[in-house]
Amino acid sequence: MLVILPRLLHHIKNASPLMRRACSHRHLPVLTLFTKHPCPLCDEAKEILEAYKDRFVLQEVDITLPENSVWHDRYKHDIPVFHLNGQFLMMHRVNTIILEKRLAKAEREII
Repeated sequence: MLVILPRLLHHIKNASPLMRRACSHRHLPVLTLFTKHPCPLCDEAKEILEAYKDRFVLQEVDITLPENSVWHDRYKHDIPVFHLNGQFLMMHRVNTIILEKRLAKAEREII
């Protein structure tokens, strides 16, 4: 037991940034992307979101699945649609100004 503890502490201290971030107490906001396949606008949106990936958890919802019929009825002509922490954020294209403002607000609320 006494030999294991120093090794464990060494591994935690030298853990990758991804592992340290995953183990931190910081809770990231959830960005929900309502999508379907194929969706070129959704693919374009995901490329833009790549620059922000460390500031939220991306959750994709395929509106064509039977269990997502409510979302299909609501958004079938409007994807991609984005919600942040369960609240509507934007649709059709990523508006980086809106995204930045809402992420900053969500980050302030966590602190």
